[in-house]
Amino acid sequence: MVNTEIPNNHTLSPSGTPLLTINREATIDLDSTNSFEGPEKLLEVWFSAGPPSLPEASAPGGLKVVPSEVWKDMLDLVNCKVLSIVESEEVDAYLLSESSMFVFPHKLILKTCGTTTLLSGLPKILEIAALVAKFPHAQADAAQGQPTAAAPYRVFYSRKNFLFPDRQRGPHRSWRNEVNSLDRLFVGGSAYMIGKMNGEHWYLYLTEPNTMLTPPATPEREQPIKVLDLPDSKLTAEQCSMEGEGQDETLELLMTDLEPENAKQFYLDHASAVAEGKYFQQARDARMNAQRHLGSINDMDEAGILEHNKPSNDWKLCHDSVDVFSSTSDEDCPFDSPFASGDELTFPQELTTEGHALGTVVSDSSGLSAVYPSARYPDARIDAYLFTPCGFSANGVIPSPATGGSTHYFTVHVTPEPHCSYASFETNVPASQTGRETADVIQQVVGIFKPARFSVTLFEAKDSADDDGGLARKKGSKLEAINGYRRVDRIVHDLEGYELVFKYYERYDWEGGAPRLGEIGF
Repeated sequence: MVNTEIPNNHTLSPSGTPLLTINREATIDLDSTNSFEGPEKLLEVWFSAGPPSLPEASAPGGLKVVPSEVWKDMLDLVNCKVLSIVESEEVDAYLLSESSMFVFPHKLILKTCGTTTLLSGLPKILEIAALVAKFPHAQADAAQGQPTAAAPYRVFYSRKNFLFPDRQRGPHRSWRNEVNSLDRLFVGGSAYMIGKMNGEHWYLYLTEPNTMLTPPATPEREQPIKVLDLPDSKLTAEQCSMEGEGQDETLELLMTDLEPENAKQFYLDHASAVAEGKYFQQARDARMNAQRHLGSINDMDEAGILEHNKPSNDWKLCHDSVDVFSSTSDEDCPFDSPFASGDELTFPQELTTEGHALGTVVSDSSGLSAVYPSARYPDARIDAYLFTPCGFSANGVIPSPATGGSTHYFTVHVTPEPHCSYASFETNVPASQTGRETADVIQQVVGIFKPARFSVTLFEAKDSADDDGGLARKKGSKLEAINGYRRVDRIVHDLEGYELVFKYYERYDWEGGAPRLGEIGF
């Protein structure tokens, strides 16, 4: 029978981690009908280069000591809710009403779609890191307009060009406004637009290592600006490589104009039909196995030895002539059955409404759960949710199969409506761990959605032994050939401590015309 509970490889196992917690209140009456802006805003705030380099004064678990209720208060400022949480030793994965959040000891990743106001939550994140996680921070000074805020190690903010920029709120009405908002918080940040100004493009803002907070504005312009005096936690490039940042590798796919047939699998009606088919097929198989077993029992010889592979002729006659789904079929079969004639086979309500059960069905049936298969990652957990009437989100927590290895993540979000169809896939699972080329992962994910066009960003920390980098560049060179697509753009950026490869592709057989740009870079 179909298990309407979330299976072990997707959520909670009573005896092990990761552990799932579902927020039942937040999942009531969620409706994605008006969620048209698929492209997400993505924020990463690092407070140290890695878990081993947490400041001595900070809480032992860093950001992971922060209670979920505190994070929920911060997310209220962003205008999204927590649906469920997968907790593990190294990372807590929050599935949100609009995308995802991942909390590590040393960093927080927040990704939100729609008209959420992500940057409105950033000052609160810095305050939580200071007051709850005890990271080094500047003391509040109300008279000077200075809030309590932890000084981050690094900050990254990025997003694709919006499809509907006029619907955005707060600081997200334009890239210029977003940059101004970030510059008010941090000293020396750098802003980039990558890609065609009048075509598909991607925005990036990042700070240098050991980021400094912007001091409060002074009333007299001639008064010199002073950098806030915070406890010193500077790390050398070699230490960064050893302690986490040097292992940092993030792959992001941003896909638009999904093939309609592929997009259908992310609609509630379609997913429910798939679940119903699987449910009744498993019911049929269970009934037939029970009848086969009962028939074999009747074939025991005088010595009482069971002939396992020799079902009786009577059973064959019953099997060949009776509809096993008929509510009266048991009356015609000479054997007692666990499916009594009075029992009705009822399709579970969980498989007809939005939620985690149908999210799990879609994760499996679409092939997303096979990107990092349980055969290779036995401790992986996937937390998925299907919305009404359509839309899908999933977080994956992927512990390394190697003893002592790190835990990584992936996240998927889908807006399948044809006039604004969009899907994103992001992961920091290292290519070296998968045993596959990055291009193979891209090909597998693209095959699930079959977008008309998509962009790839590969963001990788430089090896300290090779300050000129080249790792991401070499991987990027292998991404030229994605079956069914032509590469339109290829841009490589050499950034402080990182290499970025941006590529943009279009499908050969696409006949739908030019992309909807929405926001242009002028």
